[in-house]
Amino acid sequence: MLGLHRSTRKISLGATSALTHAFNNLFIRQMSSIQPEQREVVTFLGLNNLSDNEGAVKTRRRVGRGIGSSKGKTCGRGHKGQKARSGGGVKPFFEGGQTSFIKRVPKRGFKNRHAEPMVPINVGTLQDYIDMGRLIPSDEPLTIKDLVDAGVTKCSSVKHGVKLLAKGKERLKTPIKIEISRASEGAIEAIENVGGEITTVHYNRLALRALLKPEKFEIIPKRARPPPKLMQYYTDYEKRGFLSPEIQLRKLKEELDATSEKTFES
Repeated sequence: MLGLHRSTRKISLGATSALTHAFNNLFIRQMSSIQPEQREVVTFLGLNNLSDNEGAVKTRRRVGRGIGSSKGKTCGRGHKGQKARSGGGVKPFFEGGQTSFIKRVPKRGFKNRHAEPMVPINVGTLQDYIDMGRLIPSDEPLTIKDLVDAGVTKCSSVKHGVKLLAKGKERLKTPIKIEISRASEGAIEAIENVGGEITTVHYNRLALRALLKPEKFEIIPKRARPPPKLMQYYTDYEKRGFLSPEIQLRKLKEELDATSEKTFES
């Protein structure tokens, strides 16, 4: 078997060389029949002939090589001065010493470093998502997490909370219970006119993260009380603040009713 394998290999190599020789002869005959001026010169690209296009690379001028090079001695910088020094020169916006443009332009306003911008959501948008079946009202109040899960807003967009606005209130027809960070007067009126309930609840950054991503916590932290500057908002019943006496009494009544129902069933 070993000898047969070697002989077969010799035959195959011989046949290959014969085919190559015949192909070369055919190519030479065809090329000889073509006039020299009609022949197309083909150059194959290889590692030995790689180069930039002509004119793509220009040799830099070597300064300081004598007066014969036209850039000797001062190297084209002239005698002394700020621009003649190494590392010298003026800034692009330098105006010769006069008051610069940025200083001449008046400044207006400022950016509040302590601002807590809310994500705006309209009551009409809530009704649209209810009609699509992506928001399902229930006895439990809807939270910001329910809005994020339904795709009303992105989780990454909610930095400080969500504010409910009244645009599209004429389309709202489904009574819903909702807990939201802030709400406008028109939104509160629109929700309650169709038989719904709304409560404004304070979330600090930790409580908001625990609400939106509870899987990140082994133990859900207790929600913090509002800071003094926001206490007035969340204790005001006109804002439907969760710390207002009316909202506290309503929640207490609901808890008592639930307890009495369980007692009656047992």
